[in-house]
Amino acid sequence: MARRGKKGTLSPEDRELWGKVAKTLTPLHPDRAQDLKAELEKIAETEPAAPAKALKTATAIQAPAAAKAPPTPLPLHQLEHRYRRKLVRGVKAIDARIDLHGLTQHQAHDRLRGFLYQAQARSHKVVLVITGKGSGDARAYMDERGVLRRMVPQWLSMPDLRSVVLGYEEAHANHGGGGALYVRIRKRR
Repeated sequence: MARRGKKGTLSPEDRELWGKVAKTLTPLHPDRAQDLKAELEKIAETEPAAPAKALKTATAIQAPAAAKAPPTPLPLHQLEHRYRRKLVRGVKAIDARIDLHGLTQHQAHDRLRGFLYQAQARSHKVVLVITGKGSGDARAYMDERGVLRRMVPQWLSMPDLRSVVLGYEEAHANHGGGGALYVRIRKRR
């Protein structure tokens, strides 16, 4: 390995290595790429200590600042025990219901989103989403048994519905049990 001379100068091996590294850099702006390439070639031809200067130029060009991360979705909460008990006993009313039986996933997702946004606009607190338990005939729908039952909780957890959904949980047997969900709606901001 060759020794360096003055501070800031590179050995021929280091210059060669830097040349390879410099070719892999991507500048911040595409139009700047041509300028940088021409500048590096010009410097490499004229100055023996060019790579050190190119290093300073290349490090001055930084990658774009990380795009603002999307805001973290609001957390989901379960119903408070007392509130759930009042729902089951009928002391507190379920504000609205939607039955997704017989719909395709796409239809069900669209209707559910519309229903939840409408429930929030009407200042509902709790709604009942009926998914059904799935077909009892496992032979007919081997892989499709209970698709909505499986998908609705995933949809409710997605970031686009977090501004509407405060939380959800399986409904009591009086309201459909495993084939339905209580969905708590966030207050509109």
